Amino acid sequence: MIYEFKTYRAAPGAIDALIKRFHQTTMPIFARLGIHVVHCWTSEAEPDAFFYMTRFDSKEAGKAAWAAFGSDAEWKAAKAASETNGPLLASQTTVYLEPTDFSPLSS
Repeated sequence: MIYEFKTYRAAPGAIDALIKRFHQTTMPIFARLGIHVVHCWTSEAEPDAFFYMTRFDSKEAGKAAWAAFGSDAEWKAAKAASETNGPLLASQTTVYLEPTDFSPLSS
């Protein structure tokens, strides 16, 4: 099992629109493509950031799922429609996490 912890940094003034798009559009597309979202977070300490974690059986499964997402026609149309006034996302990072053998997630 592999986990991906993702941080999205919104373009100036776009955090609410970014979160709305993720909730209303991205999450259903993820579900259709088998991208399992473990949890989503925001932080008062980082008001322009949105965090979420995904889970895959392997890095290869994750790569395949992300490739499918990136080429998905519904996603491309929704992204374009939501960015008529400019990009919502300024940057993103991904940290790959593997549970330790003593982690409760390992069992």
